Amino acid sequence: MNIGIIGAGHIGSALTRRLSEVGHKVFVANSRGPETLSALASETGATPVSPHEAARKGECVIVTIPEKNIAKLPRDLFAGVPDEVIVIDTGNYYPQQRDGRIEEIEQGMAESRWVSEQLDRPVVKTFNNIYADHLLRLGQPAGSPERIALPVAGDDSRSKSIVIQLLDELGFDGVDAGTIDESWKQQPGSPVYATDFNAAGVKKALAEASKERTPEWKAKASATGS
Repeated sequence: MNIGIIGAGHIGSALTRRLSEVGHKVFVANSRGPETLSALASETGATPVSPHEAARKGECVIVTIPEKNIAKLPRDLFAGVPDEVIVIDTGNYYPQQRDGRIEEIEQGMAESRWVSEQLDRPVVKTFNNIYADHLLRLGQPAGSPERIALPVAGDDSRSKSIVIQLLDELGFDGVDAGTIDESWKQQPGSPVYATDFNAAGVKKALAEASKERTPEWKAKASATGS
């Protein structure tokens, strides 16, 4: 599969490495330009491109940038990209720690619904609740009793099925976490966040999730990010 990755931070770089290792053709972009990705490209065989090119090269496109930068992406990023191209959102909202206040999310909109509206594109949410180092190192063969599982939320069953297959190739189980408006169940502070549960543990954690954010994951009145 051809896969575009927009963002080359911890998660983006880990996915570039692992997806290349399992045989996918990766096109990776960041905000600083393809020339700044030469070391990652040399290591992995991925092709450095612009964000517009990443959005158009892949059968699947992974957007993995800070939440505060989503609205800064070009408004035409996915203009003309076929509907069957799957867009994965790996993002998390960290109002006090990084992103500042995003009013719609503060008022109860699911993070990935907000991302979808900014991109003007349906998204599937996954890879947001695992540490990048664990994503890089802890994949296990199918059937391993302690195989880590990741929640996958989205509105299109075909897209979720393909994403779950992709997770399996990387050494993780995928657990259907419902619609994109239910993706709050895997947001920071939820029982499944940063836990490395197996499939049974992920299902239990999703069932125990509360939509109410705890204080450390809410914006303060003066939150501006850092």
